[in-house]
Amino acid sequence: MAEITWLGHNCFRLRSREATIVADPYSKRLGYDFGRPRADIVTISRHGDSYGFVEAVKGEPKVILGPGEYEINEVFITGIGSYADMEKGKLRGKNTIYVFELEGMSICHLGTLGHPLTAEHLELMSRIDILMVPIGNQGTITVNQASEIISEIEPHIVIPMHYRVEGLDAELDDISRFSKEMGIQDISPQEKLTVKPSDLPEGTKVIVLDHRNSYK
Repeated sequence: MAEITWLGHNCFRLRSREATIVADPYSKRLGYDFGRPRADIVTISRHGDSYGFVEAVKGEPKVILGPGEYEINEVFITGIGSYADMEKGKLRGKNTIYVFELEGMSICHLGTLGHPLTAEHLELMSRIDILMVPIGNQGTITVNQASEIISEIEPHIVIPMHYRVEGLDAELDDISRFSKEMGIQDISPQEKLTVKPSDLPEGTKVIVLDHRNSYK
């Protein structure tokens, strides 16, 4: 059983029997605070305190920053090199996509991906069960590109991230454009996602998580 909690912006906490992972911790300068979660592993998709503020995480986590294959606490993680813009990093630098193998599932965090996926990326991401995708339409992929990536990967579950919510000091769109693109009628957020392989739906389902768990 894996437990996924959205802590706002690009940041998630993933819990499994083997380890707790915090992806892309951020500083309070973004306008809200996700507290001080404890983790065994921290992954960082991009340099800067909007995505790599490790000081906010309790414990002595192993920090992963960049492409490669990693095994920590019996958790397998693959970092896949990419860019945060359409010009091979000239505008916003590099980005790392992470694929976590947890509880018999493949969970992918796209980070601040800023361009469509290449054939090489798709080959490395051939079986993704849960996809965390940026949809704020500013500083990352567009909503149309996000929709195309979802169609290419065909995950069972999509969790949107990196969009405007109350209290966030960032120039991002809210979720409305993405929900229209994906044909979502109900975007009522749920507290967290607790899932095992047998729970995965047929086809692709969008699940919206509540960032206000960052205050708990």
